[in-house]
Amino acid sequence: MSDIKDLRREYKQGGLRSKDLPENPLKLFELWLEQAQNAGLMDPTAMVVATVDERGMPFQRTVLLKKFDEQGFVFFTNTGSRKASHIKQNNKVSLLFPWTDLDRQVAICGIAKPLPTADVMRYFASRPKDSQIGAWVSEQSSRISARGVLEAKFLEMKNKFSKGEVPLPTFWGGYVIEPESIEFWQGGDRRLHDRFIFDKDDNGHWQNERLAP
Repeated sequence: MSDIKDLRREYKQGGLRSKDLPENPLKLFELWLEQAQNAGLMDPTAMVVATVDERGMPFQRTVLLKKFDEQGFVFFTNTGSRKASHIKQNNKVSLLFPWTDLDRQVAICGIAKPLPTADVMRYFASRPKDSQIGAWVSEQSSRISARGVLEAKFLEMKNKFSKGEVPLPTFWGGYVIEPESIEFWQGGDRRLHDRFIFDKDDNGHWQNERLAP
């Protein structure tokens, strides 16, 4: 195995200063997301969702952000999945956007709440048909013997829904993460990175502070 302890690089793509921070962190998130898209990053909406099980063991996985606004950050999933099971027991979660090609990260802590069925149906109807069928195929996080099981089930469901619209599965839904804190990390030279955290106070207003790197 190769020696990895000396693998490093300098972060010189820019800084982040307090004078440039908006009052609302969602404005900065929107700008950074747009810049990630314009930079041609692979999957700029990919975010790591961290949850905790009943034993206190943390789990992480990558999902795609599908919407964000003042209410929070939205993603969709099988409601029988491991992440959904964790959220049902403990709805405190964290999100991480690892935009490392831009020397940036955004970390969000908040409360996960189920989306209304109407919102889930609206998004599900916008998906490609094969993706809709795929949602019916997988009992997410369950153990299976081989990929062939999925392939056979997909063909079965594709035949079943060959005519007409694919209905919304009863076990498929979405969550909005209502943010309580949002941290922005911008890499800096000599490891003097810029970090700012926005915390929401009891009145729903955002306050920000600089953090040591």
